[in-house]
Amino acid sequence: MKSIDIISIGEVLIDFIGHEINTSINRTKDYHRFLGGSPTNVAVNASRLGLNAILVASCGQDGLGDYVIRKLKTNNVNTNYIRKSETTPTSVIFVSKSTETPDFIPYRQADCEIFESQLPDDVLVDAKIFHTTCFALSKNPARDTIINRAKKAKELGLKLSIDINFSERIWPDREEAKEVIKEYLSYDPLVKLSEDDCYRLFSSVKSEEFIFEYFHSLGANTICLTKGKNGVVVSDVTQGLFFQKAIPIEDVKDTTGAGDAFWTGFLYAQLHHKTIDQSMTIAQKLAAMKLQNVGRLPDGIDFKEYLNQ
Repeated sequence: MKSIDIISIGEVLIDFIGHEINTSINRTKDYHRFLGGSPTNVAVNASRLGLNAILVASCGQDGLGDYVIRKLKTNNVNTNYIRKSETTPTSVIFVSKSTETPDFIPYRQADCEIFESQLPDDVLVDAKIFHTTCFALSKNPARDTIINRAKKAKELGLKLSIDINFSERIWPDREEAKEVIKEYLSYDPLVKLSEDDCYRLFSSVKSEEFIFEYFHSLGANTICLTKGKNGVVVSDVTQGLFFQKAIPIEDVKDTTGAGDAFWTGFLYAQLHHKTIDQSMTIAQKLAAMKLQNVGRLPDGIDFKEYLNQ
């Protein structure tokens, strides 16, 4: 029996989220500090759902790095695979608080310093899902580490996963990004991406048909396209197309991290052998809860009961 549900490898950082909602960064006066980074959010969310999640990442040997470790431990995330750099500070991102797609300014430092020694084979053998992001793949040495460990994970029978959260601010070379994504998708990961991600990656609006055909052709059998208020579509090579409307939300507090909550719910459902339809529903429920809260998911919630209602 494997004891690790999800290995989440990639960026850990500090999100400084603007206090004023729907205000541009250049007019935001106050920021609140939150633990951030897409793989980090997935690991934290998974742990709060009762899964055994480990985070493989790097931060600085500094006050913000201490905050990272403290917050991860508070959320019962295994921190044995976090490297603390003595020469490079913790990465930070300033984010506007928004009911739509937030604006952000990244200051990347230690997050990309991930090495193969942080994730030995015996840990991979004991895991079920290997998850990462486009952000994490954008810089070396993290890129080579993740690709090499993903290849080994595939050989060991793990299910791979990726959030293609592409942004030209993080990865200016689109063609290089496409080549790296192509290599990762050859291992048939579960794929999550948004319409905004697609627009940024292709630098133009693409149809659902184009998006699914493009990523299926690279080797991914199951692709989940989130469309914000317009719901979510999943294309599966063997099972076909699935669509669900978005859960209506009257008061959206903040969209930062909603996609990560969605994908954690989807992976949680897949680990529990749910159908694609059931997985989409569970994912949307978790995302809806996140949209109504700033920062992490709220305390005092029986998530299993909530998701399986």
